[in-house]
Amino acid sequence: MIRIASALALLAAAAAAVAAREPVHLPVFQEDFPDPAVIEHKGQFIAYSTNNGANLPVAVSSDLVNWRFATRPDNPKKPLDGMPKLGAWARVGRTWAPEVIEIGGRWVLYYTARHDKRNIQCIGVATATDPLGPFVDTAQDALVCQPELGGTIDANVFRDADGKLYLYYKNDGNAVRKPTELWAQRLSDDGTALIGEPVSLKLKNDQPWEAHAIEAPTMVRRPGGYTMLYSANHFGWEPHQRLSPYAMGYAVCTGPMGPCTDGPGSPILYSYNDKEAGCLSGPGHQFVFKGRGRDFIAFHGWAATKGCRKADDKRYLYVAPLFWKEGKPVVGPSLRAAAK
Repeated sequence: MIRIASALALLAAAAAAVAAREPVHLPVFQEDFPDPAVIEHKGQFIAYSTNNGANLPVAVSSDLVNWRFATRPDNPKKPLDGMPKLGAWARVGRTWAPEVIEIGGRWVLYYTARHDKRNIQCIGVATATDPLGPFVDTAQDALVCQPELGGTIDANVFRDADGKLYLYYKNDGNAVRKPTELWAQRLSDDGTALIGEPVSLKLKNDQPWEAHAIEAPTMVRRPGGYTMLYSANHFGWEPHQRLSPYAMGYAVCTGPMGPCTDGPGSPILYSYNDKEAGCLSGPGHQFVFKGRGRDFIAFHGWAATKGCRKADDKRYLYVAPLFWKEGKPVVGPSLRAAAK
């Protein structure tokens, strides 16, 4: 098991890289791993991503910088699918943005999938006795759908200091040429059912840099209050674009159910091609987690060539320390292996 000193050494290595004018952000996992979420369990880090063949891709690491796909217990040569079978309501092929949390001794997964009858994206919930799965969704229908608003995607689960659970999500308005908005709703104590009606956080795609979509809500509680991180704009990197317009912003919230107001200085992380800082395209769909007692942020970015052009049609995993400056989230230089 890695000790605190090892985690601090990773941060020191990242800072040293910046001082040496190396790229500020480098991926820790150069495999297709979009929309990442990371947990720490028994000295191991486990990450989940949007489907890339498996319904629920799973990667593991002992130090946050060296990752590999988890493998099947019965066949170590094959990658593990953390959710081999989707819920009865879901269609295989568009399983997005999973998040996992431990509740009452079992593991609860929130995932986005295509509703077979409604033909829109919706959010479901599944459970497992182990964070590596297999996760099972026994419900006959999705947890939340919002068909009148284009569907629902990008679940984020948050446990407040009093133990209450909340679910955040985005109505998939841009899929049907409607506005997008972030929503909050209470969860039952076991995390498998919704309580009450959804509440708008008053966060919409109403800023120029956000363009047609705001998504990927991530609620964080810090000493000064509640902060909602989110991503916005088109996630892709099209042939005519020099860089992807996808970026990360934040909002300040009065409580776990909002309302929230856009934070000054957004976006806080965006695409760039700089001689000293390097190349980063389409950073977003962030996830904040605790690792060895401190805050980290995971996000994805597009695979790029040395000339900062789109390479493969893959989004890589990045992990960086998350700092706070006068209430504003600040993404530090990403972790990377120390030079040998």
